[in-house]
Amino acid sequence: MKALTKNMIVISFDCLSAFDYSLIETLPNFQRVFKNGSFSRNVETIYPSLTYPCHSTIVTGKYPKNHGVINNTLIQPGAVSPDWNWYRSAIKGTTLYDEAYKSNLTTAALLWPVTGKAKSIQYNLPEIFANRPWQNQIMVSLLNGTASYQWELNKLYGNVRNGLSQPELDDFVLESTVHTILTKKPNLLLVHFTDLDTMRHDYGVRSKEARDAIHRHDKRLGRILDALEDSGKYSETTIVILGDHAALDENKAVNLNVHFHDQNLLTLNSKGKIIDWKAYCKGCDGSAYIYLKDPEDIATKDKLKRILENLMAEPNNGIEKIITGEEAGKLGADPNCAFMIEAANGYYFIEDHLGEFIKEVTEENRSSNPKFLRACHGYSPDKEDYQTFFLASGKGVQPNEEIPSMGLIDIGPTLARLLGLDLGETDGQVIEQFILSV
Repeated sequence: MKALTKNMIVISFDCLSAFDYSLIETLPNFQRVFKNGSFSRNVETIYPSLTYPCHSTIVTGKYPKNHGVINNTLIQPGAVSPDWNWYRSAIKGTTLYDEAYKSNLTTAALLWPVTGKAKSIQYNLPEIFANRPWQNQIMVSLLNGTASYQWELNKLYGNVRNGLSQPELDDFVLESTVHTILTKKPNLLLVHFTDLDTMRHDYGVRSKEARDAIHRHDKRLGRILDALEDSGKYSETTIVILGDHAALDENKAVNLNVHFHDQNLLTLNSKGKIIDWKAYCKGCDGSAYIYLKDPEDIATKDKLKRILENLMAEPNNGIEKIITGEEAGKLGADPNCAFMIEAANGYYFIEDHLGEFIKEVTEENRSSNPKFLRACHGYSPDKEDYQTFFLASGKGVQPNEEIPSMGLIDIGPTLARLLGLDLGETDGQVIEQFILSV
């Protein structure tokens, strides 16, 4: 397969939504990419629409059930902070960066999800955080990415960062991106910015803070474009800007495991720790998986179905829809769940097993518990006003086309086609309108 480009930068602005188009089309640095670019403002995300499954879909062209990353976090009942799918080993099959590496292209990634210990990324600062009291953030990162590269970045720009706080974290990623472009000259560079996602979680989807984050992203994009020009590779580079999911405002958190405990589906010790369970709600924010400890326990499954149906009958419980594991699989989610539930507008699910069944989100509890959010994602792609965005420009890209609709699953095959790579069997397809006719 002939490559149309040998240089590509993929910039993920986490939570960039279709409705952001009216703003970003007016901003000067986005305009630089729009000028000769093609785009779609109707990109269907996946289910559940969470960051780690989404980014795995972007680099594989597959639904979560097929690439294996079916949630952000692992099933660890009762854990205060479950571990995340940080490692490349969580992804089944090949990825865009694996195939690039096999083709002797230099690869780099900055805070791209699910890349911990990825051997095919030569310059890798993975998205991973210290999740245990005895862990140190710098050491956790060094041990799971390219140590010398990370040491270099931290020595140069570590002072820019303020832990994991935004917008400083993205400012650090920006400086690292510019440095990487100018000194490492990777053929494939994957960059993940989370400023916008954080602001929407903390302040709401259409908040001033979210809008300000988009303006900051425009300035960051300008710095990256300038670095590409300074490197002499601007005209030979394919520039890709994308979102992974949208977000919806909510103000009520549903703790379904609290109800499961009341129904004798969870067993706690005297200290409130889960010591056994028959059914467990694994939150995906706007949706949730319900798992059985014993998938063959038909009696518990029947009881669980009755419980969920009774809850859904009362709108104030926040459950909009119940589907079976088989139906979840057909939508691309984990078919191994017993059920999957969708939150009603204004609601989302968390995994807590103590406290109230439904908790109103207030400023007071938001300041004391990071699980309480103003907006979140994870919802079904069928939710209204929930599309994300894709824009490509530069080498190999057909200019000035608006593609009416596409899926997140189509991004991987399309990027692979531009690079002359083969992802094998995918759920998505090449969007030919993006490909320059030669």
